[in-house]
Amino acid sequence: MSLIEMMILGFLSERSMCGYELRKKMEQLQGYARRFSDGAIYPATGRLVEAGLISEESEIRDGRQRRLFTLLDAGRDRLIDELKNTSGFNLTDFTRWTVVLTFLSVVPDKADRDAVLRRRYDYLSRGDVHYFYCDAGHPLPAERIDDPYRRGLISVHTAIHAAELDWLRDMLGIADDRAGLD
Repeated sequence: MSLIEMMILGFLSERSMCGYELRKKMEQLQGYARRFSDGAIYPATGRLVEAGLISEESEIRDGRQRRLFTLLDAGRDRLIDELKNTSGFNLTDFTRWTVVLTFLSVVPDKADRDAVLRRRYDYLSRGDVHYFYCDAGHPLPAERIDDPYRRGLISVHTAIHAAELDWLRDMLGIADDRAGLD
């Protein structure tokens, strides 16, 4: 399932919406990273309608014809399954992870939600999450980067990483393994 399709199902889990509303919600979620066009939304909604995951109705509102999309039970089940089985780039890429996290509360079982959080925690805890890599694919340590702006990105990335680990520990009830290391 594409990230756009996941966002559509996720937002429709909250309420029925037209394409314009979906686009605005998606831009609010990822506006810092990308804009969404009707050319991205409507092919995705078409695939989801064809797959029987959402329904589409035409309605006239404010003198304009709009397509209203509604999440079907099969769509909710598919969204829950996608979220419960989060892995790969949806787990490791921060932008994709924010989408997963935005809709994780749709998963009804806390144990399933916690399993997703635990996979993210385990990934971040490995300590090999880096921001810049050399041509050979090896991570570049901050001390090998001369550009102050790139070093700034690393500093911000490190702080976000630490804050997320703290939050995950809190959510999962994990004792801070750094305690007593001072």
